[in-house]
Amino acid sequence: MSAPSSSSQSVNQTANAWQKHIRQDVQSMHAYAVQDSSGMVKLDAMENPYRLPLELQTKLGQRLAAVALNRYPGERVNVLQKALSVHAHMPAGFDIMLGNGSDELISLISLTCNVPGASFLAPLPGFVMYAMSAQLQGVKFHGVPLTANFELDEAAMLSAIAEHKPAVVYLAYPNNPTGTLWHADVIERIVVAQGLQGGMIVMDEAYQPFASQTYMDRIAKHGHVLLMRTLSKFGLAGVRLGYMVGPKALIAEIDKVRPPYNISVLNCECALFALENAEVFAQQASQIRQEREKLSISLAALPGVQVFPSQANMLLVRMPDATKCFEGMKTKGILVKNVSKMHSLLNNCLRLTVGTPEENVQMLAALKESL
Repeated sequence: MSAPSSSSQSVNQTANAWQKHIRQDVQSMHAYAVQDSSGMVKLDAMENPYRLPLELQTKLGQRLAAVALNRYPGERVNVLQKALSVHAHMPAGFDIMLGNGSDELISLISLTCNVPGASFLAPLPGFVMYAMSAQLQGVKFHGVPLTANFELDEAAMLSAIAEHKPAVVYLAYPNNPTGTLWHADVIERIVVAQGLQGGMIVMDEAYQPFASQTYMDRIAKHGHVLLMRTLSKFGLAGVRLGYMVGPKALIAEIDKVRPPYNISVLNCECALFALENAEVFAQQASQIRQEREKLSISLAALPGVQVFPSQANMLLVRMPDATKCFEGMKTKGILVKNVSKMHSLLNNCLRLTVGTPEENVQMLAALKESL
């Protein structure tokens, strides 16, 4: 047997030498996992299940074909910002910035607020990117557990704000993965307390199309509140476009760390087209809300199943064995989200995206058989 060549030894010695340059906390992390949905009824990611009507697909295709792909995004992005500010009923004296989905906006907030000793705070269980973006910027994150029925623990939140004096408090309105729309008076007391200690509030309204309330009509009372939304739940998850509204001076500071040309011309034109046809998406949201209520009633009638109130396009359900049920549904071609390991409060919980009437019938049948 021949001895290894010097070049082979050199490759073996240097194969993983680069690891010393990778942060230890990053090496211990797991990348955001997306489930394989090939051939499945996909009800795991809170997407709008409805596609554009064929006529609008044709019009959008013609419009995108005329976009100048050889040019960087320009004036049309400004047009989109103005259209979104009108659509969202942005108050006077406020400004708007765009992100490649809400995820980028969350990352930009972390980058902007990464000063020595800074910390962020949010209720748990909640959206995983709040903690992850903080960690990636070296900002300490404090999670405050919700109550057993997924309401805000007001006393614990106010105590944590007083103790940690966080730079940012995230409040998802409604919350992911629970779908809870927390009490407006409790929200307001937390907003005031955070303002009094000199911090910021980020109201994350990703699921606003399905909720009965918005904080937009109260944001003008405060100079420390940012309101974040996304067009993903509106019906454009594949376009990846989020936006954030806030006081002009505050938006201006965060906008300084935004990468240039972060919104592509195709994303921009798709979003403008969607806003011009907003009534189509509003009708889809109405259908989803109706289906959510019907599905909630049907699920609550199943033995051993607890359904939690939701004002999002998803339902959180608890059952005797979530993992068994998840795997059983998967073998029947229905993909949902097993959140039972995300937090102790979510023990034996699945998160079910509300689909079309046909998809919901299939999901319900698969869940019944898998219990």
